[in-house]
Amino acid sequence: MATNPKKIFLSPPHMSGKEQTYIQDAFDTNWIAPLGPNVDAFERELADCVGVRDAAAVSSGTAALHLALRLLDVQEGDAVFCSSFTFVASANPIRYQGAEPVFIDSEPDTWNMSPQALERALCASAQAGKLPKAVIVVHLYGQSAKMDEIAALCERYGVPIIEDAAESLGSAYKGRASGSIGRYGVFSFNGNKIITTSGGGMLVSNDVQGLHKARFLATQARDQAAHYQHSESGYNYRMSNVLAGIGRAQLEVLEDRVRARRSVFRRYAEELASLPGIRFMPELEQTRSNRWLTALTVDEREAGVTVSELLSSLAEQNIEARPVWKPLHLQPLFAGCAYYPHSERESVSERLFAAGICLPSGSGMSDEEQLRVIDCVKACWVRNSSISA
Repeated sequence: MATNPKKIFLSPPHMSGKEQTYIQDAFDTNWIAPLGPNVDAFERELADCVGVRDAAAVSSGTAALHLALRLLDVQEGDAVFCSSFTFVASANPIRYQGAEPVFIDSEPDTWNMSPQALERALCASAQAGKLPKAVIVVHLYGQSAKMDEIAALCERYGVPIIEDAAESLGSAYKGRASGSIGRYGVFSFNGNKIITTSGGGMLVSNDVQGLHKARFLATQARDQAAHYQHSESGYNYRMSNVLAGIGRAQLEVLEDRVRARRSVFRRYAEELASLPGIRFMPELEQTRSNRWLTALTVDEREAGVTVSELLSSLAEQNIEARPVWKPLHLQPLFAGCAYYPHSERESVSERLFAAGICLPSGSGMSDEEQLRVIDCVKACWVRNSSISA
């Protein structure tokens, strides 16, 4: 009986081999509880890596985003603008604060926040006398948004930017690290990210005083007192010293991981770009995407292949692939929230959702594994061409 081939995962963890050294040190020194030398060092090393003054290690990227909203005094009834084409974690913290998300469409050059849509939304908000407390800009799949245009708009209206760089550690925009341009930047170290701590995140900023407050909030907002005293609500959001040790070892090989993922992308592009109807996620001039995931669209009329058929063919070969993110303005959770499309005639995020797919992109993927994916995709086109003939 034939057995299924070994599963190829979308984006599995990729260990460097040095993680156990840092973990063992935590055990040897009994720094097992949250906080400790690894946490302090990981914060310094990550801040240096992205070129900011400070960083606060927390339990998830979502926690980091929530803390950023707290630091910007987002409260019940406030509005926060957010990229629509992203994972739900980008917007959930807005609701944690009782605020209302307003979703901004993508544009074709980066698949990220549309400056045109953002300008209309800011203008409408100013006319209504209720500007947003923040704009959350997501750098999707490792590609930076058009930060010059977005930053200029936000500066004009006096609205701070939070960069959701959960997927874009190691990416750069015009010589600046992703996550270092806005008031606050957020990274995720979930198990599927370019580097991982198993679970964790980081809030980064040049606002050292703000990050001091973030650490206070993340450790249950305990006042300075001999007894346990609390004057405001806090959270149990700090990263453990053990997980920070994993992160330190992972950060040492970040550049290797970026090169590997970009190499995976290049091979896909070289082998598949000639297939009718395939278009890969673009890389904006003067930016470098970490290519966390290789994302592409399929023009079903030109290709003669549907996204559903392609996903099914890959699944049959034990290959994990995924549709791109469903835009948040289409999610039942956010029904009724305001949404600003790229133009009156086009909703870019909806078009991308209908046609998009992510291929396996792990930095540890072997040539043989990637060839299996490529052969499966090509076979899908050949099969459908034969049927059409």
